[in-house]
Amino acid sequence: MRRAPLPENVADKLKSVPAKPGCYIYRDESAHVLYVGKAVNLKNRVRSYFQPSAKLGAKNERLVRKIRDIEWIVVDSELEALVLECNLIKEHRPPYNVVMRDDKSYPYIVITKELYPRVLFTRNPKRGVGKAFGPYTSAFSVRDTLQLLHKVFPLIPCGKSWSGKAEQKPCLYYHLGQCLGPCAGLADAKEYAQVIDQVRRFLDGKETKVVDDLRHQMEQASEGLEFERAAVIRDRIQAIENVLEKQKVLSDDHIDKDVIAVVKDDRGAAIQMLYVRGGRLIGQRYFVLDGAKESSPSEAVGEFVKQYYSDVPEVPREVLLPVEILERQIVERWLRQRRGSAVTVDVPQGGEGLRLVDLAAANAEEALKSMTLEVEQQEAWAQTAMEELGEALQLSALPARVECYDISNIQGSAPVGSMVVAEDAMPAKNEYRRFRIKWHQETPDDFAMMNEVITRRLRAYLEGDPKFSRLPDLIVIDGGKGQLSAALKARDALELSVPMVGLAKKQEILYMPGSGKRERVGEPSNKSFSQGTASHKPDCHDPQEDGNRREPDPRLQLPTSRVPTFTEVVLPLNSPGLVMLRRLRDEAHRFAITYHRKVRDKRIQGSVLDEVPGIGPKKRRLLLRTFGSIEAIRRATLEQIAAVPTLTMRQAETVVEFLRRD
Repeated sequence: MRRAPLPENVADKLKSVPAKPGCYIYRDESAHVLYVGKAVNLKNRVRSYFQPSAKLGAKNERLVRKIRDIEWIVVDSELEALVLECNLIKEHRPPYNVVMRDDKSYPYIVITKELYPRVLFTRNPKRGVGKAFGPYTSAFSVRDTLQLLHKVFPLIPCGKSWSGKAEQKPCLYYHLGQCLGPCAGLADAKEYAQVIDQVRRFLDGKETKVVDDLRHQMEQASEGLEFERAAVIRDRIQAIENVLEKQKVLSDDHIDKDVIAVVKDDRGAAIQMLYVRGGRLIGQRYFVLDGAKESSPSEAVGEFVKQYYSDVPEVPREVLLPVEILERQIVERWLRQRRGSAVTVDVPQGGEGLRLVDLAAANAEEALKSMTLEVEQQEAWAQTAMEELGEALQLSALPARVECYDISNIQGSAPVGSMVVAEDAMPAKNEYRRFRIKWHQETPDDFAMMNEVITRRLRAYLEGDPKFSRLPDLIVIDGGKGQLSAALKARDALELSVPMVGLAKKQEILYMPGSGKRERVGEPSNKSFSQGTASHKPDCHDPQEDGNRREPDPRLQLPTSRVPTFTEVVLPLNSPGLVMLRRLRDEAHRFAITYHRKVRDKRIQGSVLDEVPGIGPKKRRLLLRTFGSIEAIRRATLEQIAAVPTLTMRQAETVVEFLRRD
């Protein structure tokens, strides 16, 4: 097939591409990123796409036809180009790159860097905070491990950071022998460091050495006639041995390894990883690769390795691959740099390594089958839900995009609104939006707040705000006829015609503007309403619906001739359409509550410090970050406050004087 002539802009750019290492970016006519690549020689690599004699695959042929602009970033080495490429792919997620899809966060155990380190659960381990262990595939298994660690070792059970000085009386855990009491100045730093060293070895997979040390301590306690202490250590040994019996031993060399396998067919490509730590399997993860359908297994694995290891907090000693990748040596150098010590990237040809890769491949095949079946069932369920709603609500088109709104406040204070979105019956979290309510009155008015949120959202669409560039096929209001009336008034004032319904919480009834009937959907007509069906009942707007016993906002009152009537639609509680709306309603409620708490807490925490003279926003944040709360700052000594970075002694005196006077 003969190629179309190059756009003038692209032809001009090709003349000036430098012969240096770096990354190149292809964009379409809308300036969207199509593809990100790297090269040792940008000039040769970029021009190779556009040579008349170039033999490109079908995917790259489609790519070249869409390219309307070229950009490049020059770096000093191929290693820097690799790192930059990973960051650009992560940022833009180009459609013609193989992109790792991973919408889950996995739990880790972190030992913090402190005088008295804490052992914590986290889903977002940050480099420099401490040593991270994992990832684990189950939060339950992590919490179970933490529970064991606190049972076996006298760690800090409250999770707070302590300096080792006497700040309070020791709690019950100290008297039970489950904590060394750093909060009361009773802990010996050297003894605590020995405990943390044992925990670190345990999490590194060196449990047998930990057991040997504990057994030695038990024998010493017995010889010293400290039988109660010996019994405690004996129980710790038994707890560890019980855990070891449940763990599967995969390797005898006790080297930390990540084992990678790939499965690729017409459905796409999937990666399975096994995490072997200290010779024991601690977990596995499954990844789907977008854009890998037309890529080779080698390309799929290579792109996955670069994207995955650009984010993980810890790199293992060995990485086992199922196939050779083009950039194995440069990837190995990069991983060594990230780990800070030797890393081997290998493609095993036999022995134990090949057995581990084959085991991962078998798991990948099963995971791909399960995922395909799950996706098919999910798509069928979503189609049924949308069709059911379209028919029940008499919509002109299937509700492919549904937006749900909720209001959260406490007696009118810190009022906020939330907008959550479902696309094809699945949550679209990148489309969620939050609103801080601007209008207030002496008594809270949910109707007025809902009117404001809907007005602002729809007006943003009319004004071309890119965050609200699409209108939904259906708007769901969390509430009954009062909230829906307020939303309808906002819509009509802007002369839009988006379908709207209200979803009442108690009986899960849908309210829609209509003839004032109650419609029964999906049930035989001879069943009663108490059995999950509906009867016909005229209805009209009641401003005191849903427990709002107050006068409505006069701005929302309509003339008597325009009082709306509503049709009540009752779907079976287990129907896919109603289940979808209930999930969306609950998500809107969660999203609103989370934002409300954030706004409320910020207002509470910042109210007093905002009034301290000479203390700006940065110093306020440092104080709150250091002490955790206003009350903790109030309890702190002058010397402790003055030790906060950037604070002078005079400013510390001002803070102490102001807070203790307040």
